[in-house]
Amino acid sequence: MRVKCVLCDKIEKIDDETLMAKRLRNRPVHTYMCDVCTERIGERTKDRWATGQFKVHHRKPKENES
Repeated sequence: MRVKCVLCDKIEKIDDETLMAKRLRNRPVHTYMCDVCTERIGERTKDRWATGQFKVHHRKPKENES
């Protein structure tokens, strides 16, 4: 399966039998990032976590209207 990285537009080929390929086929919401971009994003995220100013916004649970 040919896939394109959403950040750098690099085209790569992944095996059709992998979990990532199945996700991309069955759920168009999932996007592909190449290994280089994934590492780069991961490093920057870890740096932001280290500053202590990184906030994760969680959804509030919905109350049942019964």
